[in-house]
Amino acid sequence: MYQLLKELCELVGPSGFEQDVQRYIRDKVVDQADSVEVDALGNLIVKLNATDTSMPSVLLAAHADEIGFIVKKIEPNGTLRFELLGGFDSRILHAQSVKIKGVDGYVDGVIGTLSTHYMKWDDPKRIANHRELYIDIGAANAEEVLEMGVRVGQPISYGSELKRVGRNRVVGKALDDRAGCAMLIELISLLKDNPDRLHGDVYCVFTVQEEVGLRGASVLSPAFKPDFALAIDTTPTSDTYDVLMTGTRTLGAGPCIKIADKSLIAHPLVTGLLERVAEEKAIPVQTEIFMGIGTDAGAIHMTSTGVSSGVISIPSRYTHSPVEVVDLDDLENGVKLAAEFIFHAGELVGKNFLDT
Repeated sequence: MYQLLKELCELVGPSGFEQDVQRYIRDKVVDQADSVEVDALGNLIVKLNATDTSMPSVLLAAHADEIGFIVKKIEPNGTLRFELLGGFDSRILHAQSVKIKGVDGYVDGVIGTLSTHYMKWDDPKRIANHRELYIDIGAANAEEVLEMGVRVGQPISYGSELKRVGRNRVVGKALDDRAGCAMLIELISLLKDNPDRLHGDVYCVFTVQEEVGLRGASVLSPAFKPDFALAIDTTPTSDTYDVLMTGTRTLGAGPCIKIADKSLIAHPLVTGLLERVAEEKAIPVQTEIFMGIGTDAGAIHMTSTGVSSGVISIPSRYTHSPVEVVDLDDLENGVKLAAEFIFHAGELVGKNFLDT
């Protein structure tokens, strides 16, 4: 899992520019899938045919994009102005390393910051807007920028690399939601390695543009009308003793079964089955109610005639930063939870909202 996650996270793939990520995933799963396609928006749809056609179909979605930037302007002195793709806290932008997807490959850079020696003439409490900042790639002028293969309109991600920390944790950028992508890749392998476990059609979808409004997920379900859907995403932990923390989502205590967030009130049939299989299979889980976040399930459950949907969330510290932290045990248990939901989805046949 670690090596897979490292390779995924170190790709540059902010919203709308997920091609490198989608190509990597396609090449990983194509030999195990019954079909692989890319839709008009860029969603990668991987289908595993039913081993029992009487069982419900399940859609699982993890978003391939990450928060990032886009080159907006090349200044005469060789620095770059940029715009944001996704949600950022401007307080952490200064002095961060970045990676630009240039014409000839990735180009390293850094977001400039005012030297500490100038602070006596500045207001240290002022938070600079991203439009005041710039990226330095080591070019002396605009001509050198072009020679380095950098153009206006190219995507940028944070430049941090994924590293192991502690017993079984990792730190790096883009874990939101390459962690979910890694889980779906592992889930595909698990399903193919267990042909005797019965399930309906399974669609593992790696969506695009989640970080800018759940756009990829909003077009999914009308194409194949799944019976149930699960988003696989990260969720901010609440376990670090910062002043806003409540201790309700803890790193390493298992994946979270979402009850509600700002985009979704999870369907009780889905959450109920997740809770039952977790108890039966001794999978550690947590309950999540957090109104500060949304996931692809928020779009999926309202498409077509409606889809009964839920979410498996992976606790993550320092989300939307270059130093996100997750526990690999939570990912492994999340894969098990998703698989058991698929294998037991037949228990929901004939039931509806009033049966909960």
